[in-house]
Amino acid sequence: MCGITGWVSFHHDARTQAPVIEAMTATMARRGPDAGGVWLGTHAALGHRRLSVIDLAGGIQPMTHAQVVLSYSGEVYNHHELRAELRRLGYEFHTRSDTEVVLHGYREWGDGVAERLEGMYAFAIWDGRRERLLLVRDRLGVKPLYWAEVDGGLAFGSEPKALFAHPEVHPRVDAAGLREAYSLLFNTGPTLWTGVHEVQPGGLLALDRSGITEHRYWQLEARPHTDDQAGTIEHVRSLVNRAARAQVEADVPLCSLLSGGLDSTVITALAADESRHIEGPQARLRSYAVDYSDQAEKFTGDVLRTGHDTPFATEAGAFIGTDHSTVVLDPRALLDPEHRRAVVVARDSPIGVGDMDTSLHLLFGEIRAHSTVALSGEAADEVFGGYPWFRVPKALAARTFPWLLVTGDAAAMPLHPDLATTLRIGEFRADTYRDALAAVPHLDGEDPAEHRQREMQHLSLTRWLRQLLHRKDRLSMAQGLEVRVPYCDHRLVEYVFNVPWAMKSYDGREKSLLRATAQGIAPESVLWRPKNHYPSTHHPDYNRGLQQLAREALDVPQVRDIADENVIKTSLDTPADQLPWGQRLRLERVVDLALWLDHHRPAITL
Repeated sequence: MCGITGWVSFHHDARTQAPVIEAMTATMARRGPDAGGVWLGTHAALGHRRLSVIDLAGGIQPMTHAQVVLSYSGEVYNHHELRAELRRLGYEFHTRSDTEVVLHGYREWGDGVAERLEGMYAFAIWDGRRERLLLVRDRLGVKPLYWAEVDGGLAFGSEPKALFAHPEVHPRVDAAGLREAYSLLFNTGPTLWTGVHEVQPGGLLALDRSGITEHRYWQLEARPHTDDQAGTIEHVRSLVNRAARAQVEADVPLCSLLSGGLDSTVITALAADESRHIEGPQARLRSYAVDYSDQAEKFTGDVLRTGHDTPFATEAGAFIGTDHSTVVLDPRALLDPEHRRAVVVARDSPIGVGDMDTSLHLLFGEIRAHSTVALSGEAADEVFGGYPWFRVPKALAARTFPWLLVTGDAAAMPLHPDLATTLRIGEFRADTYRDALAAVPHLDGEDPAEHRQREMQHLSLTRWLRQLLHRKDRLSMAQGLEVRVPYCDHRLVEYVFNVPWAMKSYDGREKSLLRATAQGIAPESVLWRPKNHYPSTHHPDYNRGLQQLAREALDVPQVRDIADENVIKTSLDTPADQLPWGQRLRLERVVDLALWLDHHRPAITL
């Protein structure tokens, strides 16, 4: 995994601006701690920071051949098959890296190379023969890619911070950006930052002398499902199996994130079996879980959590036969301002989930001491229908985004009344919801219940999932750790999206098809365990410390211009051991807002 950046300008000679591309590339050092390089041409500059995973000696970037220059981030899991095909077509290879496959794939298939890739990736190609820049992002948007216009062209990068190192791109935020941030709708395209955009998942963006063009090479489609229940279960099992096993390849230590839930247990079991197949029967895959020093004694359920993870993770690790470790964190360490600042800097955003972000960042730091690649169960709930909103009548009947019903405005940032009037979040949500539903594909004659389930899954896959992938990418890459997400395999997503809801929930539980896949490879306790979200600390000392940090944040005038001080103060006066989850999340966002303002010093115009 890596960080990419660069720019193209037809008005300037990039060869005279080496310090600019070097500064942009330096912002990506945490994403790629192993190596870095830049390439300068007349109208283009590309930079790259490398996290070496496959072919450690080869794969140096930016990679060039016959006036084609590539800066690439990600993993292409079918690179062996594509390499063989390209060799038959006469291409010679000098490395074992998937980077070279992408480069020669572009030379052979042009923009069509994107449709042939299976994996997670974001890359930039400067084609000097055509004086044309191509930006490509993977189908589900696992890997990020941002861009902004500059004089005579555009600048791009894996993270907005790379763009801000370009002299023409500045950290500015306007009303539209704050609306995007605080509506919690997770649009892709516009961002918090004025003038900074995301390349769409499954999207291509091209720039040449005639301007910028964009199009999607992939998006979800509605197709008739013809398999019966048994055939569906078997095909899902095959797709999950293939996706998990394909993602075990690495020339560096690989591990699995094992929470003790159904999603991560299935991936861990398949990866462990593949590791034994590759390395021998004695091979033991490392697996990791996270816990807090107080959790066993102080755990209390909330809207997102029903039980303590650690016993289930330990049992799953023993059942599968992994070398399992639990990283135990002191809840008070999550209050450390430097840890929290590192998270806000990694995310380039004030919108996070507080202690859950900080603990995930610290967990990834502990894992990175032993492993460079980790497998994750992210996206299973979106693919297989694991969230309550797929089953709760109130959510199915609501005319809004379902996650807003789960968290409610109790967890949203209470905005200053003047700002709330300007942003009109309610109207924005209503308009965006109508547009989101209009984008959902349907089959003719679909009954109303099936029609609604397809809408819920499309919203989950194209919006809710994106912010989860964003969180995991930023916090892992800030520690130089690559996290792979097998459930984002596009063939699996396409297939399950078109399975009728009755088949998806045939046993009356959430994620029925995945549970069928888990039969025999997961312990019974995990197999029937209810959905549980990422753990959060329950220690009153954490709540007290958070309340104090929030008081200090409210001393910042610019924070008070954005947040409603009067509403937030009610959470400051609540006894620490009685602070509801939603009120606590409000405080988390006030603290992160202050850190974000202090780090980026954005110009805010309303």
